Amino acid sequence: MSKLVFYDTLKRQKVPFVPLNPGNVRLYVCGPTVYDYAHIGNARPVVVFDVLYRLLKHIYPTVTYVRNITDVDDKINTRALESGRSIRDITDETSQVFQEDMRAVGALSPDYEPRATEHIPSMIEMIGILIEKGHAYAAEGHVLFSVPSMADYGELSGRNREQQIDGARVEVAPYKRDAADFVLWKPSGSEAPGWESPWGYGRPGWHIECSAMSHMYLGETFDIHAGGIDLVFPHHENEIAQTRCCFGTSSMANVWMHNGYVSVNGEKMSKSLGNFYTVNDLLSEWPGEVIRYALLAGHYRAPLDYSKRGLSDARTALDRLYQSLRSTEQSSWENISPSTQILDALADDLNTPLALSKLHEIARNLNKVRSADEISKLKSELVSSARFLGFLQQEPDKWFKESVSINSNWSNERIEKSIADREEARLNKDFKEADRIRNELQSNGITLEDGPGGTKWRHN
Repeated sequence: MSKLVFYDTLKRQKVPFVPLNPGNVRLYVCGPTVYDYAHIGNARPVVVFDVLYRLLKHIYPTVTYVRNITDVDDKINTRALESGRSIRDITDETSQVFQEDMRAVGALSPDYEPRATEHIPSMIEMIGILIEKGHAYAAEGHVLFSVPSMADYGELSGRNREQQIDGARVEVAPYKRDAADFVLWKPSGSEAPGWESPWGYGRPGWHIECSAMSHMYLGETFDIHAGGIDLVFPHHENEIAQTRCCFGTSSMANVWMHNGYVSVNGEKMSKSLGNFYTVNDLLSEWPGEVIRYALLAGHYRAPLDYSKRGLSDARTALDRLYQSLRSTEQSSWENISPSTQILDALADDLNTPLALSKLHEIARNLNKVRSADEISKLKSELVSSARFLGFLQQEPDKWFKESVSINSNWSNERIEKSIADREEARLNKDFKEADRIRNELQSNGITLEDGPGGTKWRHN
C-alpha cells in the first residue's frame, strides 16, 4: 500500500506520516461534553477518526487511542439546575448512551476513555508548573494562562491578536492581565462541582482537561491529535499553549487533523430550526451502518450536509453491497487483508469517498464472475474490505429484513405472510392476486426475488 499522508492543520499542507515510535503510535481525539445526547455533528469525528484508528492498527503493531469524556463543564451545570437532576446522574446517563450510540454506528472503543473528573489532580499539577514557569498567574480565585508569555501563540489557527480576543469565548474580566488570557482554574459556588486546590475551591477550565489527560496516557508529545474544525480555536490552540509551556516542548502533537462542519439540509444544525438530529433518534429510523456510510460518503475535511436524502442514498448503496453478497451467499469466503486499492485511498488523507467507490467496484466485479474460485476470491475481498471500513457486519437476509422493519410499517411477519399468500395464489393459478400482492409490496418499498431456493425479499 501507499505511504501514509495526512493533512496537518498546523502546517497547512499534506505531510508524510512518520510515527515518533513505530512500535506504538499514539492518537488523541477530543470526545463529547456529556450534557445531552450526541448529535450527528458529534458523531462525525468519532466515525472519521475510527477509520484512522483502524488504518493505523492495520499498519502498526500497537496503537494507543485515547478519546476523552468531558464531564465537568458549565453546560452540564446549567442542565443540572434546569432539570433538577444531579450532575453525576446526567453525565453517567449521557456517557452510557454516547458509548452505545457510537458502537451502533460501528466505532471501535478507544483504548482509554478518561473522564475529566477523574484527572483533577493532574490538572492542578500542570497549572502549578505553569505558574512556576511564569506562564500563568492567580487572580481572585482564578488561575489564567498568560498568552503574551508564549511568543508563537496562535500558530495553529493563524489568528492575529484581535481575532484571538474576539474568538476566545472568554470574558474580559478586570482581574485579567491581558484580554486574550484564558482560564485554567475558576472558583465554584455551592451549585457547581468543585475540588480543593492551592487557589481555593474550584474547578478546571475546559482546555486544561485535555492537556492533562493526553499527557497522562500519551506523554508530552504524541503522534496525532484530532477533532472537529470548530475546536481549532480556542480549544486546540490553548491545549498547545498549556502543554508546550508546561513541559518545554516544541510541539504537542506531530500532526493535527480536523474534520469539517456538519450542516443539515443546507443550514446550521439548531434546535430552534427543528433540524437537530441526535444519533439516538436516528438509530430508531435507520440502521447504524447507514448513518456511518452517510458520514463517510464525503471527504472528512470538507463540510458535510446531512439530510434524510443522504441517509436514503446511503441505505441504497449498502443494499447494493448486501445484494452482491446475497446472490453468492452459498459460496465461502475467508478473512483476508483489505483491498490494496482501498488501503491506498485511505493512506491519502483518509479519502473515504474513493475507498467506498472501490468497494462498489469490487461488488460489481463479483456480480459479473461465474466460476466458484473467482466468486470466493472476490467475496473474500469484498467482505474483508467492507468490514475493515465498518460495513457488511450482518448476514444479507437479516440486513434486508431489519432495514424494512426499521423504515416502514411493514413488520417482518406481515411481509412473510404476504409472501405466503402470494405463493398460495400462484399454486391456485390466481396470478392476478399474486401480482396484486407483489405490486403492493413493491409500492411499499419491498422487492421480491423468486429463485430456485424460494422467494426472498429486500428493501428497494
